[in-house]
Amino acid sequence: MGLRPPGPAQRCPPGDRVLDVGCGTGCLTRRMAKAVGPGGTVLGLDPSVEVSGYARGRTREARCSYETGVAWALTAPEASFDVVVTSLAVPHLPEDLRSVALRDMYRVLRSGGRLLVADFRPPRTRLVRHLIAASAGHVLAEYRVDLLDGLAADAGFEVRGRGDVRPWLRYVQGVRPEKSSRPALL
Repeated sequence: MGLRPPGPAQRCPPGDRVLDVGCGTGCLTRRMAKAVGPGGTVLGLDPSVEVSGYARGRTREARCSYETGVAWALTAPEASFDVVVTSLAVPHLPEDLRSVALRDMYRVLRSGGRLLVADFRPPRTRLVRHLIAASAGHVLAEYRVDLLDGLAADAGFEVRGRGDVRPWLRYVQGVRPEKSSRPALL
């Protein structure tokens, strides 16, 4: 078993401003809202109007809100969040926009801000890959989670942690360096 990332409360002390990219039904978003307490805020972002509405309807936390939007074109101003999380969302992004999305997550983080990406590990056996492809589509069966470190580093993050949480789940933790500029775009 690999390393375990710290729990949401350890990543998000009270008062933090958090962005949950690809929040889906808002389960992680609501957990983060509890962790940041009354002084913090959490914004869940999902491309589906229906899913964002569902998440909004399930949320009782005043400091938790939802918007419809995409990961590669965040509307938040630069340096407006302390933490950006994205869980099980990167494989669903168009492959050519994954690096754009990570660069935009970097942009909206303050200097010293933290990133946590958690995603599915690819199935190890051909049979399981086939079953996943049949049920969830090839996007998950062929997804290269091992590329997350490079995507985060290329976006400017200092990768501080990585590991397997479960046999099917990998995480990468990054930090926007305190005094650093993002790598130049080609």
